[in-house]
Amino acid sequence: MWELKGERRAVGLALLLLLLSAAAQARAPRRYTPNWKSLDSRPLPKWFDEAKFGVFVHWGVFSVPAWGSEWFWWHWQGERIPAYENFMKENYPPGFSYADFGPQFTARFFQPDQWAELFQAAGAKYVVLTTKHHEGFTNWPSPVSWNWNSKDVGPHRDLVGELGAAVRKRNLRYGLYHSLMEWFHPLYLLDKKNGFKTQYFVIAKTMPELYDLVNSYKPDLIWSDGEWECPDTYWNSTAFLAWLYNDSPVKDQVVVNDRWGQNCSCHHGGYYNCQDKYRPHSLPNHKWEMCTSVDKASWGYRRDMTLSTIAKENEIIEELVQTVSLGGNYLLNIGPTKDGLIVPIFQERLLAVGKWLQVNGEAIYASKPWRVQSEKNMTVVWYTSKDSAVYATFLNWPENGIINLKSPQTTSATKIRMLGIEEYLSWGQDPQEGVLISLPPLPPTALPVEFAWTLKLTNVK
Repeated sequence: MWELKGERRAVGLALLLLLLSAAAQARAPRRYTPNWKSLDSRPLPKWFDEAKFGVFVHWGVFSVPAWGSEWFWWHWQGERIPAYENFMKENYPPGFSYADFGPQFTARFFQPDQWAELFQAAGAKYVVLTTKHHEGFTNWPSPVSWNWNSKDVGPHRDLVGELGAAVRKRNLRYGLYHSLMEWFHPLYLLDKKNGFKTQYFVIAKTMPELYDLVNSYKPDLIWSDGEWECPDTYWNSTAFLAWLYNDSPVKDQVVVNDRWGQNCSCHHGGYYNCQDKYRPHSLPNHKWEMCTSVDKASWGYRRDMTLSTIAKENEIIEELVQTVSLGGNYLLNIGPTKDGLIVPIFQERLLAVGKWLQVNGEAIYASKPWRVQSEKNMTVVWYTSKDSAVYATFLNWPENGIINLKSPQTTSATKIRMLGIEEYLSWGQDPQEGVLISLPPLPPTALPVEFAWTLKLTNVK
């Protein structure tokens, strides 16, 4: 009898230990392994999907020549495009090198708090700054930059750190753009010559930079780029991302895109960019982001831009509405001058978005795609949803003041109003036309916004 009791005690103790072990494992954070199957299973931090709108900033030594595009160095001395060669001959002395532009990147009038205030007024929830473009110049004092950085040359300031502090004071999320490659770095060219069978550049430059950026600035987002010439195995991308998700100081909130090697875009990563200005025609099954620029012809500031290449206010807002309706985020780029100024046309466009979002942000922030994303009748309508409400944003005002929505199914308790106007609108149901809504009989100047008006429908099926 005593032995039986002892056996029961042993079994009970073993069960208790198993239960404690299971509980400990349940509490332990999940560990991700350095392969895409594991990394792609990581849930996307909630903040990114709720943010919906961010501002992209392309700024670097390319802002000094400020001509053509931010790819100036490559077009000049890589592809040797005649227009760029002629520009240099006509404007700079013989023997002038790209490195000679560095001291002229002064950022003399850069006031990070003013930038952050502008981005906040634009309604942005996150800001992404270029820490290093393909030219290799780093906007922070990178210890592996060979002194080609904003602390040793030009501004003599930590631009990444200063903007980050200003942005975070306003409770905006901070993202860092980083190019994996550099066009003319000797170690990268050596690896290229070796058919990317060696990794001198990755080990000495790319990976130390990424770890330094994460540990020094604790970004909420890493916007990777410059990946296209090599596979992810060359870049050691999966090893870095496993560390980022498991052990980094931002492991719980950090978000990354999909540019981590050849064939990664639109296939692997936290969310998908796919390609610049990517815009799907139907609802994707994975979180995505459209990145685009106010200046349609360039991401960096250029002195030769004309009004014809500047996106109009209604074009930007239409893209924002369409992107969010299809489940994406909208990242809108501006390029500051070499002095650190954001020119008035860029300010104007950003503030126009902010003004529109002040009225219609309820239909954008933290919204979800509805069962129907869009319809086209007399005008184009884009739908979003939040909680029990459905939002219908229409792009053109109907001449007769009546808009019909075919997709919502009304009930006796349905109520409809326009965002920015408190009074409920009168409506009726037509078997053929759907919901017929009488819009407010107001002159254009009295409407809450100039274009893209949003109807809020409650108690619809």
